[in-house]
Amino acid sequence: MSMNVLVTGGAGFIGSHVVDRLIQEGHQVSVVDNLSSGKRKQVNKKAKLYKMDIQSRSIDRVLRTQRPTVIIHLAAQMNVRLSTEDPTFDASVNILGTINLLQYATQHGVRKITFASSGGAVYGEQEVFPASESHRTDPLSPYGISKLAGEKYLAYYAHEQGIRYVALRFGNVYGPRQEPEGEAGVIAIFTKKMLKGDQPIINGTGKQTRDFVYVDDVVESIMATLPLEVQGIYNVGTGQETTVNECYKHLKKFTKSECKDLYGPAKKGEQLRSVLDVTKLREEFGWDAHVTLSEGLSQTVEYFKS
Repeated sequence: MSMNVLVTGGAGFIGSHVVDRLIQEGHQVSVVDNLSSGKRKQVNKKAKLYKMDIQSRSIDRVLRTQRPTVIIHLAAQMNVRLSTEDPTFDASVNILGTINLLQYATQHGVRKITFASSGGAVYGEQEVFPASESHRTDPLSPYGISKLAGEKYLAYYAHEQGIRYVALRFGNVYGPRQEPEGEAGVIAIFTKKMLKGDQPIINGTGKQTRDFVYVDDVVESIMATLPLEVQGIYNVGTGQETTVNECYKHLKKFTKSECKDLYGPAKKGEQLRSVLDVTKLREEFGWDAHVTLSEGLSQTVEYFKS
């Protein structure tokens, strides 16, 4: 069934892949992106792009014109470090921007919102490995707090206004078109430096672990949970814990880099270990992460080479 879908952040890394996939499936797609990190050239020609901030009152006009049934809300301030340096900016984009969107969505008959949350950031230091959706939420950064707040506002609007929502708690998403800023930005940063012959620096010991999930698998999780009747919170990851050092080693091999293993200070607000339990998504939708880390990293390196 063809739907009318609005994607916020649709010119960005994950968003542009989602837009491509929606159009491939025959949906009608519009995009809202302020192009602060998104790129116009990444937006599928068949989608209508509105250059606009999610905090803008003009969102009202876009929703009135486009009348989307579903909004996939990916636009965000996604830099954990920046959120610790400027919590106000982080909250204005991630919390106030989300509320702005929800206010107009309920006024213009949007039936459902799919929200990009963060499996890395909302749990804080994990007590159980891997973490399921019922793991306590104790974010360590303003970014994690703002993502959790987004989930709570969605639940509130669902209860008060009857709009449905899905919150997808992504692991560390990586792949082609990635910006160096995001949560898994480390892969883009290492790759770019290695290909240029520069020396990357590993933060802390490099023994911190992440659940690195390839962008195509993430897009499929959004598609699987797109139907209007689906509601709830789902982790999206691989269930595999990978150290930053392992990642570094893979990338060194794929880029044929001669760089050394150089370590710098650890970052503020970063978890030591992060890995997600994706049983819920697998059992309810038959979804699984199909791309292995070495396949995904090799495809990412190929993209950055070109």
